[in-house]
Formats: sequence, C-alpha cells, structure tokens
Amino acid sequence: MPSPLDLADLPFLRDALVEVLLLGTAGGLLSAWIVLRRLAFFTHAVGSATFPGLVAADASGISPLLAGTVVALGYAGGVERAGRAGREPSEATALLLVAALAAGVVLASDVFQSGAAVDRLLFGTLLGLDSTDLGASAAIVALVALASLTLGRTWSAIAFDPDGAPALGLPAARADFLLLALVAVAAVAAIPAVGALLVAAIYVLPGAAARLVARTIPALLGWSLALALAEGVIGLYGAYWLDLPPGPPVAVLGALTYAALALGIGMRGARVGAAAA
Repeated sequence: MPSPLDLADLPFLRDALVEVLLLGTAGGLLSAWIVLRRLAFFTHAVGSATFPGLVAADASGISPLLAGTVVALGYAGGVERAGRAGREPSEATALLLVAALAAGVVLASDVFQSGAAVDRLLFGTLLGLDSTDLGASAAIVALVALASLTLGRTWSAIAFDPDGAPALGLPAARADFLLLALVAVAAVAAIPAVGALLVAAIYVLPGAAARLVARTIPALLGWSLALALAEGVIGLYGAYWLDLPPGPPVAVLGALTYAALALGIGMRGARVGAAAA
C-alpha cells in the first residue's frame, strides 16, 4: 500500500493533486448550482458531446482545450435556445450522447488509429497533466467563484421561484445562459483529469450529496465544497494505489458517499417515524 505522502513527493502526482484540488474547489461550488438548477443531465451530456472533437483535435495537433471549449459552448447555446423556444431538449440530448460516444470511438480507432486516446479522454489520466491544464483549472476556479458571488442570488431565486424571478428585476434568461456556459467550460477543463464520461463525478455528485444534509444555500455550498475536495484527494490516492485513471475512483467514491448519506437519512427518518407512532 503506497504512502499518501507520495501525492506530494512524486512530481506527476503533485501536479495531479494540484489539479484535483483546483477542480474540487470549482466542482464544489458549481455542483451546488447545478443541482439547484437541475442541470445534472446537461453536465454529463456536455462532457460527452465534446468527445469526437477532442479525439480529432488530439490526433490533428489542435489544442484539445480549444476544440472542446468551442464544441461545449456550441452545445450550451443550443440547449439555451431550445429552452427559450419551449422545447424539451432531453430526447435530443440522449441521441447526442450515443452519437457522440460512437463517433469518438470510430474516429479514434478507424480514422486516426489512436485507440489509446479513447481511455485517456473518456476516463482521464494521472500522467501528462501540464501547466496548460493547471492554468485552465485555476481560471475555472476564479470564474466559478466570481459567478457565485455575482449571480448566486439570481440562480437561487430562479431555482426556487422561476416564474417570480423576473418580477424581482433579476436577469433570469441571461443568468441561465451564463450558468450553462460556465458548466460547459468547466466540464472541458476537467476532462484531462477525470475524462469526458465522468465530469459528473466532480460537478454533480458533491452537490447532490450535499443537498441531502444542507438546509440553506451557504450550507449547501460549504458541504458541496468539502465533499468535492475530499472525494477528489481520496479518489486520486485510490487511483495511484490501484493503478487506475483517476476518473473511476472519484466517481465511485462520490456515488458511495451519496448512497451512504441517503441511506443514513432514510434510516433516521424511519426511526423517527416509528418513535412518533
């Protein structure tokens, strides 16, 4: 069993640890808003939607970060327009997920013959994280923190009273689009570490678990941030120990945390109900 101190001693793990801490900070804050605005499916979908573009960019020498950002923002804009038109985008999103994953695998295996890129792009890697990845994640942390401070009140109002928010003078439509765009860009920044398929492990699961125990918006943000950081660091150590990409251990840990909290709250509620009876 490796020493946890290796995370700080080994250079490649030290970079991965910094990346996980940055993504955990961004994910902890952003996942609270994602859960409140019911954007979990969108968050998962936007990561998968970028997969073919990332494969093509990786094989063609184009910056995957740039290609992924363009695709993700385009997808976010399409979802926002569909919402304004009153259409339900879930069916189109489901079809897009299947088509994007299939197209990405075909491109990687048959067109570019870079099958190794599939595992790396889908599930992340401990190796190969560079200053560009760290810089992108740091920028996302700054954007998420700034957006939470300036738009958090608006997002909260829309989440709890979407019809009444415009009456308060809040720019609801613009705030919604900015949240979609922020999620899209944040998802792309997380792909090198956790992969396109598992961005929800950072941007959905902490907020979902936090909502089980939090009763106020500040508490939701605090719990979500703490869970995202803890799951990221422990998941990174698990990935190093088991020689796995970091995405799957972080995802499994997040899912187990949610399940444990839900089970514990359910059992407590059952005991309270039995005692009252």
